[in-house]
Amino acid sequence: MKEYNRMKETLIKFMLITFGALVYAMGIAIFLDPNNLAPGGTTGIAIIINSITGLKTGTLVFLINIPILIFGWWKFGIKFILSTMYVTVASSFFMNLMNEYIILKYGVITHDLLLSGAAGGSLMAMGMAVVFRQGATTGGTDIIIRALRQRYKHVRSGTIFIITDAIIVSASAVILRNVEIALYAAITIVISNYVLDLVLYGGDSAKLLYIISNKQEQIAKRILDEIDIGITYLKAEGAYSKSDKKVIMCVCRKYNYTKIREIVREEDIDAFFIVSGANEVFGDGYKSYLTEEI
Repeated sequence: MKEYNRMKETLIKFMLITFGALVYAMGIAIFLDPNNLAPGGTTGIAIIINSITGLKTGTLVFLINIPILIFGWWKFGIKFILSTMYVTVASSFFMNLMNEYIILKYGVITHDLLLSGAAGGSLMAMGMAVVFRQGATTGGTDIIIRALRQRYKHVRSGTIFIITDAIIVSASAVILRNVEIALYAAITIVISNYVLDLVLYGGDSAKLLYIISNKQEQIAKRILDEIDIGITYLKAEGAYSKSDKKVIMCVCRKYNYTKIREIVREEDIDAFFIVSGANEVFGDGYKSYLTEEI
């Protein structure tokens, strides 16, 4: 029975991931790619190369991600990278499919850059939200930035994302010789990030987590190893049992929450997992008391 339930959960997970990859690919293939809007990441690089060579964007996304996925496999292990590999293959396939049977057959839906950026960025974000909720990623720069954060702990993920996206958008302006398209690509990134936050977290800027479990050591170790965030143990006593307990307390950025939830579920299905929104977090790695924002 347990094996059946596990297989059922896995099947549902990959069905949802497939749906997320489809929605993600729809935003790119139908709205962004036909208008040369390069929204950062490996997708942005693929769209730029497509505009020069004519090679299909889906194929380019897949090819660009191959060395990154191999690196992720080596760095983080097959368990972490497996679902991301599936997302990459599925989204690349859907991009080519929609390009072949929608764009080439019926033409571009709209050439309005603002409308294309808003629709494409929103669909991308909604697809990513579904994928993230299943503990997977869309690959690409996410894997590279995760590795950089492990090596250079003082560098913030958000800063690296902004820098890489800015480089890719700037490159699109130079290579495509069109500053206007690059500016609309930047607007697309802003819209996509806003919608992603809204769908996933409803606007909370961070999550405050309390985890009460008899397997707190295993949970804490995995969070430290896989998420690389700080953890504090709080000493507690059960009112009924009178037994001493160590409660895990940690603050995580929004995009790490689903992964931590998955870790807790895998390690101890009976754990108490208390989640609250933290609108402001000050301290090392978060907001500076003077200038920095989370």
